[in-house]
Amino acid sequence: MGAHAGRIVLRLAAGGVLVFLYIPLAIIVLYAFNDAKSQSWPIEAFSLRWFGVALGNAKVRDAFLLSFQAALGATTIALLLGSAAAFAVHRFRFFGRDTISFLVVLPLALPGIVTGMALNSAINFGIERGGPSFGLITIIVGHATFCIVVVYNNVIARLRRIPRSMEEASMDLGADSWQTFRYVTLPAIATALVAGGLLAFALSWDEIIVTTFTAGTDETLPVWIFSNFRLPNFRPVVNVVALFLILLSAIPVYAAARLTGGSGQVGTR
Repeated sequence: MGAHAGRIVLRLAAGGVLVFLYIPLAIIVLYAFNDAKSQSWPIEAFSLRWFGVALGNAKVRDAFLLSFQAALGATTIALLLGSAAAFAVHRFRFFGRDTISFLVVLPLALPGIVTGMALNSAINFGIERGGPSFGLITIIVGHATFCIVVVYNNVIARLRRIPRSMEEASMDLGADSWQTFRYVTLPAIATALVAGGLLAFALSWDEIIVTTFTAGTDETLPVWIFSNFRLPNFRPVVNVVALFLILLSAIPVYAAARLTGGSGQVGTR
């Protein structure tokens, strides 16, 4: 097989992968503009009326706000704890360092249902002793358990690429530890922090398994979609909400990929 034929085969393979991944999403997008309630193919007429219905639905608005608050809270915790863990593991040598690194990353690899069950048991244990009940706080804590990992991975990968000579030169020139961090280290890891935060936000935004075990009676946007998907009268509105969820998940992931030049540590569940 010649080089030209090989390139054609690779392009066809890449195109096949994209079709396999995105045809289902494209169908959801088309159904969001379907004028009819039923999902029949081919679509006879297109309309924007279901967008107005979705925006006028109070439960959809409440679920959107809850999802946004949960993602923002989980991302904030992830940035603080994930970056702190990355600095501790990268900068210091101590017994059990590799074990700690493994334990930090492990929650992302665990099945979501196992993490959810563990968190549910812990929350119930805490409620019996005066802790917070199921709601926004418990959702944030649950999401933070895996959001920390993506921040940790991005920051520690960037720290490994920063030559220590830069910081040593700053210290030799009279800068103290805070000044070195502010003017040398922080600018060097800034894009990794932003990329990790965006990925953490995206993961929290569309999480459903852990949320189911930690939200109680509250509904985030993914939980609302799951609850109403099987109701025929709500199917058009669900398609519209799913379209918004796709867009609001894709934007931070795309931005993170642009910031890291395609080499960021992207985590999945």
